[in-house]
This record gives sequence, structure tokens and C-alpha cells, in this order.
Amino acid sequence: MNFRHGRWRLFRHDAGRAAGPPALAYVLLYVLAQLVGQWSMHTFGATVLWLANAVLVAALLQLHRRPAVGVMIACVGINLVANILRGDPAIFVGINAGLNLIQVLAATVLARRFCGAALDMRRPRRLLRFAFLAVVPAVTVSTLLAGAAAVGLGRIPPGTLSFRLHHLFDMELLAIVIVTPALLLLARAHRFRDDAQAPWTEVAALTALLAATCFWAFGQSSAPILFVVFPPLILLAFRVSPPWTAGSTMMVALIGGVSTLTGHGPVALTRLAEDPTLAAIPPIMRQLNVFHLFLLAVVGTALPITTLSTERRRLVARLQARTRGAIQARQRAEQADAAKSRFLALMSHEMRTPLTGVTGYADLLSRRPSLDAEGRRQVETVRQCGEAMLRLVEDLLEVSRGGDEVATAPVAVRELVATAAAPAFEWADVRGLDHSLTISPEADGVVSTDPRRLRQIVHHLALNAAKFTSRGSIGVAVDRLGDRLRLTVTDTGCGMSPETLAGLFRLFEQADASTSRAHEGAGVGLALAKNHVDRLGGSISVRSAQGEGSIFTVEIPAPVVAETETGRDTPREERRMQVLIVDDHPVNRDLLRIMVQAADCDTLEARDGREAVDAVAVGAFDLVLMDVRMPGMDGLAATRAIRALEAPARDTPILAVTADAMPEDAARCLAAGMDGHLAKPVTQARLYEAINAALEQAGRRQAAGGVRAA
Repeated sequence: MNFRHGRWRLFRHDAGRAAGPPALAYVLLYVLAQLVGQWSMHTFGATVLWLANAVLVAALLQLHRRPAVGVMIACVGINLVANILRGDPAIFVGINAGLNLIQVLAATVLARRFCGAALDMRRPRRLLRFAFLAVVPAVTVSTLLAGAAAVGLGRIPPGTLSFRLHHLFDMELLAIVIVTPALLLLARAHRFRDDAQAPWTEVAALTALLAATCFWAFGQSSAPILFVVFPPLILLAFRVSPPWTAGSTMMVALIGGVSTLTGHGPVALTRLAEDPTLAAIPPIMRQLNVFHLFLLAVVGTALPITTLSTERRRLVARLQARTRGAIQARQRAEQADAAKSRFLALMSHEMRTPLTGVTGYADLLSRRPSLDAEGRRQVETVRQCGEAMLRLVEDLLEVSRGGDEVATAPVAVRELVATAAAPAFEWADVRGLDHSLTISPEADGVVSTDPRRLRQIVHHLALNAAKFTSRGSIGVAVDRLGDRLRLTVTDTGCGMSPETLAGLFRLFEQADASTSRAHEGAGVGLALAKNHVDRLGGSISVRSAQGEGSIFTVEIPAPVVAETETGRDTPREERRMQVLIVDDHPVNRDLLRIMVQAADCDTLEARDGREAVDAVAVGAFDLVLMDVRMPGMDGLAATRAIRALEAPARDTPILAVTADAMPEDAARCLAAGMDGHLAKPVTQARLYEAINAALEQAGRRQAAGGVRAA
């Protein structure tokens, strides 16, 4: 056995933290324990507990190797001197000291082996291991050896051997079980500073109550009332730290032991059976077995309760700390998510603002009849590049934003699918491809679904088909299966290998990622389409082979909605409209003015929200095109101010034309009292479509009795 290395070790590891009293304090405690034991034996012919071995075990467990060796040598010498002064025969002087040392060494090694290097007695399992796997075996061995030596030397009559060994076992076992954990707990009291849940006033009151109860119970000899000690003891064990509880059990042992040795207390009421073989044993020694049983009950009650309570408080504190950490982490995540949302909104606004001028003016120029064929081709190229840039910006923002809630609304299937597939069909025209859009009679009409997600699904699948098809055709077909729409997108393009199909719907995945690849794109379209399908509760599948084209099939829930729910049949009076254009950017105002005047409307311009409110208050406008982000008063505040005016000015239809394109931006515009939302950049077709929708919404709002600005 190696006493210095591994789990079987005698001395504490030198790297451990020094704590507790110095080595000299343990020597002084050992001397005091010897004096108490000798005095008790001399005065009463018996001793309650043999404390000396318990003190030496605590010293060896707590001290580092060098001071521990010094304490052990000093204590063995003190033991030898005490035996000589007591008048023991020469042979018993050495045997007694040797048996005590064997007991101490065995208990120390077993404690380190089974209780861990930390010897943390706060844990109930370690306390039980210390008692049953370290102390009981060590005391059993030393007791048996002592009995064998006594019998061999003829020092004890055979009739009293069993009783004396039982008494010796109880006396030394209880001493180590009570005193050693108490000394270890006191030596490491710094670990328990936060464990006690009772204030010092309560601790003092509970300790005083326990002491008073002990004095009362052991100060009388008329009734067996040892049980009255347990209620205050249990209450104290629940409320205070383990070191204080251990000290309290020692106080109970001290008060009860002194009272019992002096013939007072309930133990003195014990009736002893007539046994001639035990006639030579003092009655008090026989009665101490009852007191030992009482002390065993005290230790078995108080120490497990205090360790369990401490463990529970520590676990609760750890849970509370982790809960606080989780709450703080969630708050940081929410703050980061809010910062990301603000960043995305800002980037969306800043990127859409210049694109508005590029695509808008290109759209206007493409409609001029004076352009020759080459000029029209160049303008169309500018417009297509601007729209391609816009699609890339929207795709990346969609990826960064993550999954939003599904917002269902009545949707006209043919109009939405045709609009979503239009960019792909335009590209197909440029590349000389045939294209077709087929909507079955069962699928045509109005359905309930998320229009933004359905539009993106059709757009990305159709655009992907046009991108990877160099000859032949692409097709988009819609039919109905019960309450579900089935969308099929086919192409005669290059097809895909099984390896490509395996990662088809992963973000930024491309069939050819080399620098010489033939197809452009960021690899986000199909991933976004798959995400939208999943959010709608649908499914998407693909069949493809290299050189044979591809077939994408999407099924999504889309119950039929009555046509009247869309409000598209509201008649409008055809007349020259008065339109107020509100935007802080002169290029945007000029672009919107040209587009609106092309529809035979009169226009007036305002540079911020304050000018818009003043203009609506004094003029009769049929429509306000309102930007959102403007200096001074923004578009949301201006809308609320307009809705607070007197009729008829407060009923003026307001359409948000803004670079704030997130769904939450549209929701804020509608909550402020606007009748529609159009994200920049705009084209004439999209502007006219949004104006019609806003005017219809304003008609429904006025018919319902107005709107209250949020």
C-alpha cells in the first residue's frame, strides 16, 4: 500500500489549501482530551467518550504531511506518558498506545479512500461513508485486537469481556463519529458562510433553547424525558450550518455526559439486570450504554438533517444563480436580436433608397416611345440589373431575419402566381426559352394563405428553373388537391446529380461553386423556398437527373375563400385625382411625381411630415403617398396627426411608400392608420396596384366608421 500516492493515502496532498487551526492547536486538544478521560476514569470509574483518538484523526485528515507527522509523534508520546502516569503495566503502556495508533491510521486511510480527497462533510453520502466505511471498521479492528491482548495477558475476566468490548467499541466509535466531523467542519467553516439561512439572533436563540432543554432533561432524575432534546435539535439542524450543528451535538454530549457521570438525568433511571458476572463493573459504566445509544440517535438525527438542509440550500442557490444567468443570457439574446432587427431595417432602408432611383427611372425610360431599339435594350439591361440587385438584397435580408409568424390573408391565386413568376418569364424571354403558366379551374380563385411566403416560393422556384435552363422551356402549373394547392415547376435544363440533390435546400449551397461556374446566384433561393413551405405546413419534393431537367412539386394548405372577402369589387369613381407626395429625398419625389402624373393625376409635394399635415389640413387630397423615415416628423407621426384632424381631411387615404420593407414595418404603418404599404424600389405597375389596394382599403375603413390611430 502506498500511503503517499493514489487514493489509498494517509496524509493530505501537499497541493491542498491550508485551512483550520495550526498543528499546535490539535496537540493541545489532544492533551485536553487525555486529561478529561483520565479525570473521568479516576473520578467516576468510567468515561463517556474517548476523545483523544477523534482529535488525532481530525488532525491527520486536515493537516499536510509534515505537520501531520509532527502531531502524530507528539500525540503518541503524550499517550505513552499518560499511560505511565496512570500506572499501567509496562507491557500495556505500549499496547494501549499502539492500538490507539492503529485505530487512528486505519480510520484516516479509509476516510481518504472512501470519502474523497476533499473530505467535504456537507454531503450526507460522505458523512455516511465516513461513519460506516471508515470509523466502524477501524474501531472494530482496534477493539478486537484489544480484546485479544486482554485475554492473552489475563487482564480481564472472561465473563465481563463481551460487555467491556461493547463499551469500548461504543465509547470510541461515538467519539470519532461526533468529534472528528465536527472538527473538520469547524476547520473548513469558510465553506459554510452562505449555508446558514437563520440570522445570528435566531441561531443564538435556538442554541440557548437546546441548552436549556438539555439542562432540564438531564438535571432531573424523576422522568425518562430524553426525547425532549430532539425537537429543538432538529429545528436547529434545519436552520444553521453544519459546523454549528456539529458543535451543538458536542454540547449535548457534554451536558448529558457530565450529568450522567454525576448520577443525574434520565439515564440514572435505567434498571440494571442482576448479573453476577458483571458485579465487578461499576453501575454507571453499565448505564452508559443507554447514554451511548442516546448519543448515537442524536448524531444520526442532527448531522444528516443539517447536511441535507445545507445541500438543498446550496442546490437552490445554484439553481437561482443559473436562473439569473439564463435570464441575463436571454436578455442579451433579445438585445442582440433587437440590434440585428434594427440593423436589418436600416440596411434594407439604405439599400432600397438608391435602388428606387435606378429601377424607377429605368422603368420610366423603358416606356418612352422615342427610344430606339439600342437605347431600349440598354435601359432594359439597367432595369433588369437593378431588379436582380433588389432580389439579392431581399433574399439576404430574408435569410438574416429568420422565421416570422405566418400571416394569412385572402389571395387571388392567378394574380399572385403570375406576378411572382413574371421575372423568371422575362429572363426566359431574354434567353430564348418557352414558358407557360397553367392554373386549373379548381385552383383558380381566392384562397387563404400567406401571400408573401407563397409569392417567394413561386418566385424562387421559377427563377431557379430559368437560371439553369439554356434551351427548351420552363413551366409553372397550379392545381388543387382538396384544401391544398399543388404547385409544379418544370424545366428542361441541366438537371442535378444525386450529390447535388442531397444538399439542394441548404443555405449557400450551389451545384457549381468554382470560380468558373456558369450560373450566377448566392445559393439562398431554394433554401428560402423550403423554409417558407415548412412554415406554411406544406411539403416540397424534387425529381431530377443530369441532362433531363427537374420537376419541383410543392403542396401547401390553402382553403378556398369567398370572392367577397377580398373587396376587389368595390367600384371607384374615375376622375382626376389630387395626390400629395411626401418624401425627404428629391429623387424619390420626382420619380413618384412622374409615375403619378402619367396616370393623369395632379400632384403636390411635401418634404417632411409636418408639411404633409399642414397640406392635408388645408387641401382636399384623394391620396397621400407617405414616406416613413423623414427628419422632424416622420411618416408614422404625420399619419396619426392627419387621423386626428377634422373630417373630411382625417379620412384621406394614405399609402406608405418607404424603404422600410420588413413585415413589422408594414404592421407599424397599418397600426398608425395608413391604408397600405409599398416597399421601395417601385415600378409603375407596382405603384398603381398598391394605390388601387389602398383606395379600396380606405373605402372599407370609411364605411366601417373611420380608424383610430395607434
